[in-house]
Amino acid sequence: METISHIPAPAAAPLQVRGACPHDCPDTCALVTTVEDGVAVRVQGNPAHPHTAGVLCAKVSRYAERTNHPERILTPLRRTGPKGSGQFEPVGWDEALRDIAARLGAIAARDPQAILPYSYAGTMGLVQGESMDRRFFHRLGASLLGRTICAAAGGEGLNQTLGGKVGMKVEHFAESQLIIVWGSNSIGSNLHFWRYAQQAKREGARLVCIDPRKTETADKCHEHLQLLPGTDAALAFALMHELIANDWLDHDYIAQHTVGWEGLRERALAWPPERAAAVCGLPVEQIRRLARDYGTTRPAAIRLNYGMQRARGGGNATRAVACLPALVGAWRHRAGGLLLSSSGHFPVQRPALQRPDLLPAGLQPRTINMSTIGDDLLRGASPGFGPRIDAVVVYNSNPVAVAPESAKVVRGFAREDLFTVVLEHFQTDTADYADYVLPATTQLEHWDVQVAYGHTDVMLNCPAVAPVGQSKPNTQVFRELAERMGFAEPCFTDTDEDLCRQAYGPHVDFQQLLDTGFATLSIPDAPFAEGGFPTPSGRCEFHSARLAAQGLDPLPDYLPNREPAQPGGRYPLAMISPPARNFLNSTFVNVKSLRQIETEPLLEMHPEDAAARGIADGAAVRVFNDRGSYACRAALNGRARSGVVHGLGIWWRKYGLQGTNVNEVTGQALTDLGAAPTFYDCAVQVEPLPG
Repeated sequence: METISHIPAPAAAPLQVRGACPHDCPDTCALVTTVEDGVAVRVQGNPAHPHTAGVLCAKVSRYAERTNHPERILTPLRRTGPKGSGQFEPVGWDEALRDIAARLGAIAARDPQAILPYSYAGTMGLVQGESMDRRFFHRLGASLLGRTICAAAGGEGLNQTLGGKVGMKVEHFAESQLIIVWGSNSIGSNLHFWRYAQQAKREGARLVCIDPRKTETADKCHEHLQLLPGTDAALAFALMHELIANDWLDHDYIAQHTVGWEGLRERALAWPPERAAAVCGLPVEQIRRLARDYGTTRPAAIRLNYGMQRARGGGNATRAVACLPALVGAWRHRAGGLLLSSSGHFPVQRPALQRPDLLPAGLQPRTINMSTIGDDLLRGASPGFGPRIDAVVVYNSNPVAVAPESAKVVRGFAREDLFTVVLEHFQTDTADYADYVLPATTQLEHWDVQVAYGHTDVMLNCPAVAPVGQSKPNTQVFRELAERMGFAEPCFTDTDEDLCRQAYGPHVDFQQLLDTGFATLSIPDAPFAEGGFPTPSGRCEFHSARLAAQGLDPLPDYLPNREPAQPGGRYPLAMISPPARNFLNSTFVNVKSLRQIETEPLLEMHPEDAAARGIADGAAVRVFNDRGSYACRAALNGRARSGVVHGLGIWWRKYGLQGTNVNEVTGQALTDLGAAPTFYDCAVQVEPLPG
């Protein structure tokens, strides 16, 4: 007689898989995912990675909750109701891709530039973010996308001054004696830099925060300069003025390793601290004290971030700040200099990944700026613009929530004659307007290789679990679309592991990535101690001949905001829209545990501004200007200065108090350099919400 055992088989031991955080954050943390019975049960920092050191932010530590979220899209969806209604029906992959390919093919037959890809940093991965997708759209001949929405102004300012997105190594901030945290809430958005800064602080370093908002980081610094939005260049010039007036300069470094000193000197001398104090809304003595500290402390380091470049003069402001280390010779020290982004150090083989050679012969497609998508979706065909946009393929982005002047963005995506495909994890605001929603894998389900912009380690992400439901990696979706459209080039059969290897080619040991999960780039500890900047001159370029050749001012300058607050006027309050601490752009908004921490969309106000409008703490308010309005709760928490309000973002519109978010009032005007958005150059009025 056969004996049936009721003793359960022993469970397989938990599996731990190395990966990397894909999100738009300087830290690019190394992950370890614990998998039990094929399910990701825990995501933690990899203790073997020196920068991560086993620690993750509150957001990414909940990544398993996001991957296993009950609202994950698990099958392709086809729209059945009006655009924006979120009404869809399941459909098979083959039927969906066959129809999408047919409709894109019909549009391309008229003019492929009527098709627009729209993507950004929903993943920073080189494979899932900018490989097979770019090959597909290049081969198609679609319009190109200017990916400007986050960092283009600051990146261009850095490029024109230092020659690229390069700077000091983040780990050396631990040895600095003065650290200026400029335009960065590092505790919330750059946690591992903050660990190095705290180490320096314990060893006697002075920490100074420059930010219009009294951030959590400002709370922990020795001093906070709470300047008005968009006035950073004025402050930088006043610091230069004091360095010159007191001869706190490294004359040898200036002579040997810079270009354009005389012109910069003349411009800086026009900015005594009194003038800058009036523009910035700061005490004169606070400016003088910072200049003295910066001019006399060695080594001194600046951690610059992108918040300060989201105004009209953001590119010039970045240029002005980036000039400061060369004036005092801070680059001579490995713990001195500046860091905005380290991504320029990475030897990414983008032509091999993206294959621009696939473009049809003789075609140079137009470029659509992603920051003006609201206007551009509403444009008709014209000789200057080209064909009307008839199709948009959105992936790694949520433009209906994140793009400026969202009322226009919504109108554009609501066009019944616009064919829209969205690759997504969840039914976002943008997915509600799609004709097809295709389920995408999360970082725990696919291969990728990362570039960092806050440290200098290449990171590999290995899939920890099988794709949930019927989800597919972005790469696979574009492979299958390419096949259905008859693209026969061999590059469309490259696997994701092939793409990971191609991303850095021979410059990074891929076996090391497989063995450890990361590989540190070989970069000198003090890369610009003897000059050697990656500019055309090899020097720090105060004067940019490249800008002069474009008919632009070759020297940095202060450019006032387009929309300054008008005390006593129609829109008397300046508004900035920094991220809520527990969201990352619009990612994580639908993770219930994080949304419960944030509670509701908030507008931080100074008590005087609130009292003048009859607004109490926690009251519902309407924030408005000529572009639109949105509703949120007032927070009188001591973080706003008088005359400035902070609309914390970026909430999905569907979670807003009245179905809108802060981008209802932001504008599509662009920055001086880099053609980037001016989210923080925005004037508004606030009033109590009736009822």
